[in-house]
Amino acid sequence: MPQAAIRSATARFKPCLLHLRESRKTRSTLTAQVKLVVHSECSRSKPPEYPYSAAFAPPGTLIVVTDSSASDAPADSADNAVGGTRGFLPAVEGMRACAAIGVVVTHVAFQTGHTGGIAGRFFGRFDLAVAVFFALSGFLLWRGHAAAARGMRPVPPTGHYLRSRIVRIMPGYLVAVVVILSLLPEAKPDLTVWLANLTLTQIYVPLTLTAGLTQMWSLSVEVAFYLALPVLALLVRRVPVAARIPVIAATGVASLAWAVLVEASPFSAPYGVNPLNWPPAFFSWFAAGMLLAELTVTSVGWAHRLARRRVLMAGVAVVAFAIAASPLAGPEGLTPGTVSQFMVKIAMGAVVAAALIAPLVLDRPDTSHRLLGNATMVTLGRWSYGLFVWHLAALAMVFPVIGEFAFNGHMPVVLVLTVAFGFAIAAVSYALVESPCRNALRRWERRNDPTPLDSSVNDATEPAAAR
Repeated sequence: MPQAAIRSATARFKPCLLHLRESRKTRSTLTAQVKLVVHSECSRSKPPEYPYSAAFAPPGTLIVVTDSSASDAPADSADNAVGGTRGFLPAVEGMRACAAIGVVVTHVAFQTGHTGGIAGRFFGRFDLAVAVFFALSGFLLWRGHAAAARGMRPVPPTGHYLRSRIVRIMPGYLVAVVVILSLLPEAKPDLTVWLANLTLTQIYVPLTLTAGLTQMWSLSVEVAFYLALPVLALLVRRVPVAARIPVIAATGVASLAWAVLVEASPFSAPYGVNPLNWPPAFFSWFAAGMLLAELTVTSVGWAHRLARRRVLMAGVAVVAFAIAASPLAGPEGLTPGTVSQFMVKIAMGAVVAAALIAPLVLDRPDTSHRLLGNATMVTLGRWSYGLFVWHLAALAMVFPVIGEFAFNGHMPVVLVLTVAFGFAIAAVSYALVESPCRNALRRWERRNDPTPLDSSVNDATEPAAAR
């Protein structure tokens, strides 16, 4: 919508409200981009009785702005909109599937003996798929707070957020823990292992990352971020909107110093506990997604234009991945690197994640993502959490099936079978455990506490069925 039209409307309709002319439209039909424009023009003069912005006046007094398809809309209106404001992003689901397969690749490479040389470094560095997972969480869970800071929706309620996170993560996880610890011969759990894994505290309790569940260190880190996010949002809420991106970026960069603090600390962690696996070490990966969330609800600028150059973003991701796979980021295999090498690896992980996700969320609304956004990839994305949870158990099943021992090669066939078995188990987990639990919570909340999606940029009520 032309800026002149907005200024004319705001001058005519005090206090900065455009009344609805088409009765079928409601405030939830406004695009996030239009709400942002209204907010930016009107926030200075908004009346105190409207706590969020002119775009959130009480029902009956709002609103609205002409469609981007109106005759006076500029021809390049799509260039000034951001696709990442949509409620559901199919390509993001596809990227989630790719990240889960990346985690499988790095573990299969290790257990088939591909840990040395250039190939070992290449396959080993697929562990940066975890950075993509963390950045996706940062983006989706921070997007609602970024929109609320700009008056586009109310602040996401903490109670609803925590309930949704618990129901999204814990049912499928607890089933996997009970089954794997009970049936996998290599696990051999004692009471401490049981308790640490059931409570996702295994990165803090010595020697409790057990067979079949060693990948859960990253889920433990992610759950810590979930718990910290409402506090982070409260702190950043006190920061001026224009300073939010610099503050988040600076905090992400500062978190790289966690390795220095651990090295310099006079206190040593107990044997079997690695403080470099604790949440502060990986905040920059979450911050990459949080920054993208902030950019999603800001006016299109140089960052958006760069993100829309897919070949450039792919080149940045490849270069960052190559640096992370080089000796600059540590030795081969599981040998610990120096503090500086660890910092390089973490920094490159943030760059890889940002470069892969930015073209999917800062794109034009009409951008086609045929590879990541097709129905098959979206379905695999839905099952990706189950693949992550179950893939080491699936990998343990593959070796007896092919009649081989671990660390004895055969990576291609082991990888194919692990992905196939893992997705099969994940599909069952999604259908019988994850989806029913999420939908039950959605139905309960629609009856008792209808709430917008935590990741939504508007105030549309959360749908009854989880995607």
